[in-house]
Amino acid sequence: MAITSSAKKAIRSSAKKRIFNLRRRAALSGATKALTKALAAKDVAGAEKLLPAAFSAIDKAKKRGVVKGNTAARKKSRLALAIRRAQAATS
Repeated sequence: MAITSSAKKAIRSSAKKRIFNLRRRAALSGATKALTKALAAKDVAGAEKLLPAAFSAIDKAKKRGVVKGNTAARKKSRLALAIRRAQAATS
């Protein structure tokens, strides 16, 4: 248990930050899941519309340190590649 007042404050602030980080991570996974579900349903046009929202969620998570930079770049790259493959398959 924290004894000093600064340690108590650190616990309070880390609890608040944890909630924000959990929300950001949930938004990240929700956006990517929606995009992958659209691709699984062969809805390429719908997936293309969801791509900017997914990129935004990934960038916001990276900006706040929820995911590292290379992880964010990898996720964005794989989502874009999945859309390109789906477009090629339908063409």
